[in-house]
Amino acid sequence: MADKTPQEPKRGGWLSRFAPGVRKIVSRRDTPDNLWVKDPDTGEMIYRSDLEAALWVTPSGRHMRIDAPTRLRYTFDDGAYEPVETPDVPEDPLKFSDGKPYRERLAQARKAAGRKDTMAIGVGEIAGESAVVIVQDFSFMGGSLGMAAGEAFICAAGTAISRGLPLVCFSAAGGARMQEGALSLMQMARTTLAIDELKRARLPYVVVLTDPTTGGVTASYAMLGDVHLAEPGALIGFAGPRVIETTIREKLPPGFQRAEYLQEKGMVDRVVARTDLPETLGRILSVLTGGKRAA
Repeated sequence: MADKTPQEPKRGGWLSRFAPGVRKIVSRRDTPDNLWVKDPDTGEMIYRSDLEAALWVTPSGRHMRIDAPTRLRYTFDDGAYEPVETPDVPEDPLKFSDGKPYRERLAQARKAAGRKDTMAIGVGEIAGESAVVIVQDFSFMGGSLGMAAGEAFICAAGTAISRGLPLVCFSAAGGARMQEGALSLMQMARTTLAIDELKRARLPYVVVLTDPTTGGVTASYAMLGDVHLAEPGALIGFAGPRVIETTIREKLPPGFQRAEYLQEKGMVDRVVARTDLPETLGRILSVLTGGKRAA
């Protein structure tokens, strides 16, 4: 009679059975999940270190989104800058929940990003020209404009005024933060007033529009600069293309709301590749400040 005693299942795949030591030599720690990055345009797999060396610009020319600390390092000379702490604001004043409490969403975003909110501020030199730079990070809740982002922008403008330096803003946002309701919309007016204070102090304000810049951010501080630059291919607009097509029931022209299209129509002064941005910003700041490096 056949033995019906259950057999112990074999552990591991064929490789571990034939060469048990291989599993220890080649572990998951040696091959991280993010070793390769897919080009959104061509589907080509790009070695991560090569992409980082190219400032996160793919061989097809796609300027991929980067976080705020990376943007600051790419912008300032030798990647050196003085960080400026952003102000604290009341959290979840509306006690909002959209299936998950807003406080939980904030906690998750902060843990992932390692900072309080979407904005980061730095002071340093760009091609030898001193400036205050504020960067909006799309990876933090879609770069949405809320009270913390508005307060950070006002802080950056105040820092520029107190030090007599120009302000450079890198915008990237999906619009206002819905979890803060009308309080988020108020930041459009507050940031506009901060820019007015810069103009009264006769200090330059330069905007670099990155992918994507939409909604209330486009309707406020992103389009109030003395000079507007944009990265290639950046989506820039108020409502998204699909919303517009659905509303007007017409097909939009090729390249609509992209940086190159807006330059052609006069909304953007110049489209500049990421590798050329520091030098371009340095020349612009030198001209706007009369060619004198601020103390």
